[in-house]
Amino acid sequence: MKKYDPKIHNRRSIRLEYYDYSIPDDYFITICTHNRKCIFGYIKNGKMIFNDLGRIIREEIINISKRYKNIEIDEYIIMPNHIHMIISILFYDVGATLVVAQNRAGASPAPTIGDIVGSFKSICFYRYKKYLQDNEFDTKHKFWQRNYWEHIIRNEKSLNKIRNYIINNPFVWNRDRNNPSNF
Repeated sequence: MKKYDPKIHNRRSIRLEYYDYSIPDDYFITICTHNRKCIFGYIKNGKMIFNDLGRIIREEIINISKRYKNIEIDEYIIMPNHIHMIISILFYDVGATLVVAQNRAGASPAPTIGDIVGSFKSICFYRYKKYLQDNEFDTKHKFWQRNYWEHIIRNEKSLNKIRNYIINNPFVWNRDRNNPSNF
């Protein structure tokens, strides 16, 4: 492995600088698989057919709202090699304003979108790795691409446009830029 060189290895953040990703808002999230491998199932007649990993991913998307009382999954779709979802942060989950909570000793700030996505990806990987071990498969490979893409949804018109995009994603899979057959 090459020694770390900040001139070469410095990764620029794709997040908005100074934006508080824990504030109540709607966020459009896309998470891709490692090397965009189709590992969650396949599309048949405009419908996603899940394999075992796809079912694990679906369960964990549903569990996000159970894990965080201030989070709602507005809309989502699991595609063969990526996920789209709208994560809605409904309110700060700290029992006081964020400023007060950050200043109190021992208080934890509200979870950010990064915390939520990181937790989701980690739990899915853990469950999948356990599934593979239980079924005596190799567990040395990754399945998530590093990072994720996000967009802060600014208004109702944009929210509805993104919902439609998510809902219709399986119907346009043959033209999707994430479809390996289109690379």
